[in-house]
Amino acid sequence: MIGWIIAGAVVVLVGLWLVSVYNGLIKLRNLVQEAWRQIDVELKRRHDLIGNLVETVKGYAAHERGTLEDVMKARAAAMAGGQSPGQQAQSEGLLSAALGRLIAVAEAYPDLKANQNFLALQQELTSTEDRIASARRYYNANVRELNTRVESVPSNVVAGMFSIRREEYFEAEGAERDAVRVDFGQREATIPPPSGYAAGTPAGEPALPPAAPPSATHPPQDSPPPRD
Repeated sequence: MIGWIIAGAVVVLVGLWLVSVYNGLIKLRNLVQEAWRQIDVELKRRHDLIGNLVETVKGYAAHERGTLEDVMKARAAAMAGGQSPGQQAQSEGLLSAALGRLIAVAEAYPDLKANQNFLALQQELTSTEDRIASARRYYNANVRELNTRVESVPSNVVAGMFSIRREEYFEAEGAERDAVRVDFGQREATIPPPSGYAAGTPAGEPALPPAAPPSATHPPQDSPPPRD
């Protein structure tokens, strides 16, 4: 009788342990999914802002067609559904690279950089990039905790029983690791003078011709007359 009681107690303890471990794994999985939804919201906002930014740039630099098309193609790829976090990170990295080239183009258009709509989009995009970075850190921290539980003994046994698997991190690799720096400030550069500028003469005014050297056959007027 005592043996049956001990066996029953062991079964109950094992059952409670299984329930506790399972609930902990489910909680972590739900946190990962919630964190990913936060990233997804910010990414959608980023895509909308980039689309508006392209339209604004197009109004001032329509002939920069190649750069604009590259950004829109990268944006379409980033907006494609069904991507894993790793694939989404790669798509966003390519979009960031294309956006960086667009920013470089914008530097050559002072009127564009002074446009109020353009400045507002720049501020919103910078703020969105910061929120994405914060949401990514939160997501990756939860993924790390879940993956540690899934791979550790003995919780890996429970994870295998209920098909709870590892999750992917949301991070780029290589040159795409660094987020694009949204900076529309004036770069320091040596600007050559206008083509009409010569020897300190303002552009649009003709430069004075150089003074002719005194002729040997015509001495200066204030020179003394030759002696006999």
